Amino acid sequence: MAVPIPQHSHCIICGKAIPYGEKFCSEKCKKEYENMVKKRKIYIYLMYLALAILVIMMFMNYFPH
Repeated sequence: MAVPIPQHSHCIICGKAIPYGEKFCSEKCKKEYENMVKKRKIYIYLMYLALAILVIMMFMNYFPH
C-alpha cells in the first residue's frame, strides 16, 4: 500500500522539497535566483540595444549622405 506524500513544492534553484507555497529552500537559493534574474534583465537590455543599433545602421545605409 502506498504512503500518501504530503502536499509540497520544490525549490526553484536546487529542486529540494519544501513546504507548499514557498519558492526557495534557503537564503542562498533566493540570492542565487535574484542574481540570475538580474543577469537575465541585463542580457535582455543588451539585446534591445543591439537591435536598435542594427535598425539605425539599416536606415543609415538606406539614406546615404
